[in-house]
Amino acid sequence: MSVFRFGVSAWILCLAVSAHAEILTPERVFSDPALSGPKAVGAKLSPDGEILTWLKPKASNAQVQDLWAVPVRAGTPYVIVDADQLSSASKVLSEAEKARRERMRVSARGVVAYDWDGSSKSILVPLDGDIYRVDRASRKITQVTDTPDDEVDAKLSPSGKHLSYVRANTLYVKDMASGAETAMTPKGDGTLSYGVAEFIAQEELGRYTGYWWSPDSARIAYAKVDESQVDIVPRIEIGGSAFKLIEQRYPKAGTKNAVVELYVKTLNGEAIKVDLGDDSDIYLARVNWAADGKTLYVQRLSRTQQQLDLLKVDPATGAASVFLSETSDSWIDLNNDFKPLKDGRFLWSSEADGNNHIYLYGADGKLIHQVTKGDWPVDHIASVNEAMGDVWFEASKDTPIESRLYKVNYKIPTAPVAVTSAGGWWVTSVSDGGKVFIGTYSDPKTPSQTGLYDARGKLIRWIEENALDQNHPYFAFKDEYSAPEFGTLKASDGQDLHWSMLKPKGFDPSRRYPVIVSIYGGPAKAMVQKTWVNPADRLFQEAGYIVFSLDNRGTPNRSVAFERAIYKQFGGPDIDDQIMGANWLKTLPYVDGEHIGMMGWSQGGFVTLMALTAKDTPFAAGAAGAPPTEWGLYDTAYTERYMSTPQANAENYAKYDVVNRLDNLKPNSLLLMHGMADDNVILANTTRVIEALQQKSIPFELMLYPGERHGVRGNAKNLFRYKLYLDFFDRKLKP
Repeated sequence: MSVFRFGVSAWILCLAVSAHAEILTPERVFSDPALSGPKAVGAKLSPDGEILTWLKPKASNAQVQDLWAVPVRAGTPYVIVDADQLSSASKVLSEAEKARRERMRVSARGVVAYDWDGSSKSILVPLDGDIYRVDRASRKITQVTDTPDDEVDAKLSPSGKHLSYVRANTLYVKDMASGAETAMTPKGDGTLSYGVAEFIAQEELGRYTGYWWSPDSARIAYAKVDESQVDIVPRIEIGGSAFKLIEQRYPKAGTKNAVVELYVKTLNGEAIKVDLGDDSDIYLARVNWAADGKTLYVQRLSRTQQQLDLLKVDPATGAASVFLSETSDSWIDLNNDFKPLKDGRFLWSSEADGNNHIYLYGADGKLIHQVTKGDWPVDHIASVNEAMGDVWFEASKDTPIESRLYKVNYKIPTAPVAVTSAGGWWVTSVSDGGKVFIGTYSDPKTPSQTGLYDARGKLIRWIEENALDQNHPYFAFKDEYSAPEFGTLKASDGQDLHWSMLKPKGFDPSRRYPVIVSIYGGPAKAMVQKTWVNPADRLFQEAGYIVFSLDNRGTPNRSVAFERAIYKQFGGPDIDDQIMGANWLKTLPYVDGEHIGMMGWSQGGFVTLMALTAKDTPFAAGAAGAPPTEWGLYDTAYTERYMSTPQANAENYAKYDVVNRLDNLKPNSLLLMHGMADDNVILANTTRVIEALQQKSIPFELMLYPGERHGVRGNAKNLFRYKLYLDFFDRKLKP
């Protein structure tokens, strides 16, 4: 354990700046109001198009969200649900709800989700395990459920007449008029659950629900999950003053998954089992209803994730046929772009031509034509207007480091038209067949702003302007820190690698500065984007560091060739690219090439450890948080997608096991961190490294976080974490 001096040299540097300069401290970054300003989360337009609603963190506590609203035409925003009136920090959520929030990366409390009813007269608000209904006109809040167990994954039926939810692994439906509750499934018990997305579906397949209403509200399709054959991984959830043993069903790579079946039933009828085929070792990837509710579509993904079948199902009998099938020699990326049209045709996204693009298929399942094309990928379909034949989609068409909203006609495809401006990153929600959209935009000089826009991209009204004016929390610092610089390097195979660089406060090109490489490096996240800079990164600028990020091969939002370069070799091309990036940094006259460090969490922790243990590594030190250290310890769907199974790829599982490389680790160069209740990257990933380092007598530093799962939550612990980073790198990277 290090002597914790809280970055002494960083603060000496701060004292040397001019008297008028504002100094950004960790205490300010990790306090309220948030330095990045207010933000709108989960903004929606009411079905009648008259009211905008969104979740807004409290200025006094950004970890608590309230529900806000404003009329579209004119008016002042107002609070609909003040979370403090209904929620309590002392509320203990069920393990099911805690796990679901962890899978969805929801760290806030208070109002974390809501849903308008179809009539626009009321809003459904699940909160702390109970469900409330808010009357739009009177703003009266009525509690709908009040039971000892939590109700999770609540949904209104499309008609608004019924409310559905899962309680104790059983799917229930409540009649909103009479209040009568009916169990739609057998009682969940032990390893059996109904209407629930299993761990793998939530964590790795992007499917967070286990049941689906038909558009006419006549039927519900639901999953039955049997985890009896999934290995139990005992996990000690260690808190500050107590611990408990969790016998978690955790499917490690190469072991058995849960068996998932699909059923359909009317509200008062018998359950009909859907024929998913003879092989039960598959993934139930996606479930969609046709617009008329007469057909159910199911996406069935093979265990190898190299074959994806679109099944056409008769909900009355459960009979299914393969409607479309895709194969890959590496893996197939799932998406939510299957859009069944009223005339029986459908839109579908595929990477068949080397990039993810949109295709139009006929009612017979045969390809009509490709809608988008080019050496760039579609991120996702945002909306479809069947009357006009228009499809809206988000894409990084011109550069991987920007994202915009585009429109194209799927009936007569032409070049896509950009709806939003260039220069930054847009996230949109398109409503009303493209008549309006909610857009959130940021760039390195613009904190996140959310507004309502018309079909041409013209602002109708702000939802959260978040103007960087004298009233903004960041205003005092806006001219103190430089914006990131962007560029590209060439990988060994000639592909472009994008990088970003933050230079220290008061940068002097005649000086040489230490560098911290901030990394994720995996298929789930790109780091280099033209977005607002996290104020925590500014702390390193303040402390005299260059902050550098490089998106290596294998990161997303690129071509198939770029993303698949890491297939079966996590720790190969990805680490080669990071080492190449560090060696390029050494050639810059203002870089202290002997003092380059790296930091990352989760997959970024793995990349950090692999880079530090590479032979002749250019990295002097690294901070690795919650790292997967041996891929056989991580879950099936993620690991096998990229690495195949330990049985089929044993050589590379061993080759890229961090423990097998520790002889290359420089003494006293590693800070290792992990949450002591992590249910995703289990703590054994770190304890095995601790054990091996002790056996080899290689000194290192360690920090564990009681009660924390895969992330570190809250201002207090993150303040501590960043003081730890500053102290560690000050001692390791500043001669």
